[in-house]
Amino acid sequence: MVYSDTMPTAEKTVRQSVSLPARVARRVKSLAQTSNTSTSRVITELIESGLDAREQEKQRFFEIADRLSRSRDPEEQKRFKEELARITFGE
Repeated sequence: MVYSDTMPTAEKTVRQSVSLPARVARRVKSLAQTSNTSTSRVITELIESGLDAREQEKQRFFEIADRLSRSRDPEEQKRFKEELARITFGE
């Protein structure tokens, strides 16, 4: 068989040992049972979604910082600064 597109290859996996608080472990196990998958897969999906969320948060920060640097309106600048403070320090 000849494929015009490259075939996807399996990503190399690395074995890690992670200690979880009992409450978190119970929640992970419950998620695995309800989605009929392994706890390892659930942990992987949760980590991936957390990493994606962090990346989106970082992109949002830089977008607001860029808008702040381009803004000439003092009220708008104040709103952007407040938003950057919330992202950086929480509510």
